[in-house]
Amino acid sequence: MVALAAGRRRKGCRGVSLFWLARRRLSPHGPGPAPDRCLGVPRRGLCDKGEKMLKTWYSFLLCWLSLHPEANPGLKLRITQKGLDYGRRIGMELLKQAVLKETFPSWSGQESFSIVKVNYVISRLRINAVDFPETSASFIPDTGISLSVAHASAVVSANWRMNTWLLSKDQGGITVSISGMFISVIFKVSRDSTGHLSVLLHNCQLSINSVKVKLNGGSSWIYNFLSGYLEKPIHTKLDKNLCLNIKYKIQMVDAQLRKHKVLSQIDAFAQIDYSLVSSPAVFKSHINLDLKGTVYPVGNHTDPPFVPAPFTLPNQGDSMLYLGVSNYVLRSASLAYYRAGAFNITISKELATTFNLNTALFKDFVPEFAPSDVTACPVLLKLMATSPPAVSFNADRCILQTTGCVEVFAVLPNSTTQHIFTGNLTASARANLTITKQKLIISLLLKRLQFSLLHSTLGFSEMSLVENFLSYALRSAVIPVINDKLGKGFPLLNLDHTTLTGPVIKMNQGHLVISSDVHYNSEEGGDEDLHSRC
Repeated sequence: MVALAAGRRRKGCRGVSLFWLARRRLSPHGPGPAPDRCLGVPRRGLCDKGEKMLKTWYSFLLCWLSLHPEANPGLKLRITQKGLDYGRRIGMELLKQAVLKETFPSWSGQESFSIVKVNYVISRLRINAVDFPETSASFIPDTGISLSVAHASAVVSANWRMNTWLLSKDQGGITVSISGMFISVIFKVSRDSTGHLSVLLHNCQLSINSVKVKLNGGSSWIYNFLSGYLEKPIHTKLDKNLCLNIKYKIQMVDAQLRKHKVLSQIDAFAQIDYSLVSSPAVFKSHINLDLKGTVYPVGNHTDPPFVPAPFTLPNQGDSMLYLGVSNYVLRSASLAYYRAGAFNITISKELATTFNLNTALFKDFVPEFAPSDVTACPVLLKLMATSPPAVSFNADRCILQTTGCVEVFAVLPNSTTQHIFTGNLTASARANLTITKQKLIISLLLKRLQFSLLHSTLGFSEMSLVENFLSYALRSAVIPVINDKLGKGFPLLNLDHTTLTGPVIKMNQGHLVISSDVHYNSEEGGDEDLHSRC
């Protein structure tokens, strides 16, 4: 607005800043003319015009913000109806287990039976059995997920204590049988301001067909007569509190989701950001979650100087979930590891001995260097990346290309080193991708190598011979060291107690898609029994 005011001055306008006008109009204590005067002019025209323009620009700003496109994701996760159905089956079994372990507070009340008033207390309430014979789950477009339970039943036991003027105090046990229960719940899913997934109760409907009460103990003959009158308050109590209890449980889940770390540690060098960049998009057949997918060096959360390109997931539903990984994720990982110095690799004397890298090899590659009467010495290599490795996805292949500087030394018998040569290196490798335990495993295979000599203590007759030696050193020592580190895996998802089953990787131009089913593993290790009941 200051720029706008300045622009107006350049055009010969009166130089009235809209921000200045608004401040003088809205501040009751600021200096200047009275609210009904503007710049000493006893009329409201100029003030009204400035206020209207201020409102216009404010409305324009709000409109621009609302239409401003959200950032493209680096990761896309799609859960299909097949995945939702599996989650429903597992979820209902877990719910049964949780309900049977649930404890409930005591409650009391008073009922009038003709001329008899009964004060009662129900305590030690516990659920002995529960059954959900018919359940279903579906996506509600633009809202969230619907879960329905039909013909549910439960058996609840408790202790009772009653006080009447007729029989004074008495106590015993109570069994409540609930049948024909129908519950329909809609969960609304969204994104909170910190990028966490948020789940709230959107709607809850409940109906119960039958509540039967049986009293045991005490003067049971008369209380069995009165037990029918207890069915109404218990029915009312369930109608009133069950949806409230569901709402409370969902709020607890939502609170746990907000505590869930969206920044996941990969290793000592890097972290990945799994925060949502937009609210989940819910369709009739699936739900899409767009995740940031940026990899940062540990302790440095500066965004890379490039952004994800848009990409789409295939219109399929055969698998439980589909995960799209943009080229951006691996590019940001490459930059993060480069900034952390992870691409600076030294093949030490010990590693050189392990991989049989010694000066005797030069007899095969550089005949001028190693006469036969010289004792073979270990060769030490220092590789330093001069830029982040470039990663690209093409049809059915992933290519990694890196440029760097290599220094080669001979480790003499007295443990000192002798410089052999230094040069620039450009290497291209194919990356083979597999998935193990929710981690993307990358293994490199060297495909092409180019070398340019910067300095040498020897005179090489043919540079191709040096390239042959470096190619052998990279394949036999450097690449295995890198693959050993890459073998620890790149985390794809952070789903507790689940593993991917039968994952399939398909590479496309600029991104890859992983289609997979999932398998839930309970904490106690009883996943087989859990699945057999689903």
